[in-house]
Amino acid sequence: MKKKLVIIGGGPAGLAAAIKANDTGLAPDDILIIERDRELGGILNQCIHAGFGLHTFGEELTGPEYSGRFIDDVIARGISYTTDSMVLSLTKDRKVTFVSPEYGYTTVEADAVIIATGCRERTRGALNIPGTRPAGVFTAGCAQRYVNIEGYMPGRRVVILGSGDIGLIMARRMTLEGAKVERVCEVMPYSGGLARNIAQCLDDFGIPLFLSQTVIKIHGKERVEGVTVANVDENRRPIKGTEEFIECDTLLLSVGLIPENEIASGAEIALDRVTGGAVVDQNNETSTDGIYACGNALHVHDLVDFVTKEAYMAGESAAKRVIEGKKEAERTVPVKACASVRYTVPQKITVSGGLDALKFYFRVGETLKKPVFEVRANGEVIKSVKKQIAAPGEMESITLNADECRKIEKADLIEICNL
Repeated sequence: MKKKLVIIGGGPAGLAAAIKANDTGLAPDDILIIERDRELGGILNQCIHAGFGLHTFGEELTGPEYSGRFIDDVIARGISYTTDSMVLSLTKDRKVTFVSPEYGYTTVEADAVIIATGCRERTRGALNIPGTRPAGVFTAGCAQRYVNIEGYMPGRRVVILGSGDIGLIMARRMTLEGAKVERVCEVMPYSGGLARNIAQCLDDFGIPLFLSQTVIKIHGKERVEGVTVANVDENRRPIKGTEEFIECDTLLLSVGLIPENEIASGAEIALDRVTGGAVVDQNNETSTDGIYACGNALHVHDLVDFVTKEAYMAGESAAKRVIEGKKEAERTVPVKACASVRYTVPQKITVSGGLDALKFYFRVGETLKKPVFEVRANGEVIKSVKKQIAAPGEMESITLNADECRKIEKADLIEICNL
């Protein structure tokens, strides 16, 4: 089989990329979306809460409503897709091998590939929490699927470890379903979730959030009977004498998301050690020619609207490469995160003709009050942006216009910093 564009992942990123590629000039039959789940839509199918679409559609939608609009558009356009399909490998010459009930074991040769595989949750195994292995320990996303799609209640008395957005949302969801959420523990001195989720999911329901606290032991043999929590010091080590036993039958883990990038190794794609996603330029192209990445497979986003914008960029860039051919780059300029900025995307700028605009996404490593963020080219400040507050749980961005882009095209190093 041969396709001009193969998109791996049929969630919000993959769907948006396919639609934009079609708008840019690729015929619907030139595009193939490969989705491993039973239906298109990705993780949004289980996110039945509102809060999606304010930036993209100017209205508040639930997850299924948001993804449903893209699914309907893909189907109406006649863009080809396959579900229940698992990608087994991706090579650097853009050969995608997958298996499915419809196609069997198949290899697709593509002119361009977009990786939109989303992310996965860290599990108990990544945390090394002492104790037995009883039933009742779930990742927050797993519990969300049980409750919202499968119709099962994971438990009735709950402790949540980690204050990521999924954990906060599940604290509210479990409460609405009749469970008692004892507390949310966060090992860091700040929450990893959006401020609005802390207010709407915890404060509104009287659920306590304990910062600088973690679970140090799980009790129970057949089923969770309780957990021991303890405060931690600045090195995130438990402080002796602060231990407390909490009776519960369920422990939900919301301890971070990791971009799903196992297939990247076969394509020799360079990965960012901080984000876990691919190293890309401003066109979302990875280090391997003709392979692009977007969405949570690239770096973890807090809003799906940002995923959509990023996917539009990847879809347009991939389509233009297929239609117009590869443009030789004049030079590549690295982008470096410094000071309290943890990472930036893109991590490099490919100069091949004039740049009309550039947008840098980044996150900070600590909560900052009234920070000033700067874009520097060879040490010269090109643009500065003042913020009232910046937190690790919320992504920041800086956009450069055409005149500002002119100033960085001849630079040897671009830095994203804070004062």
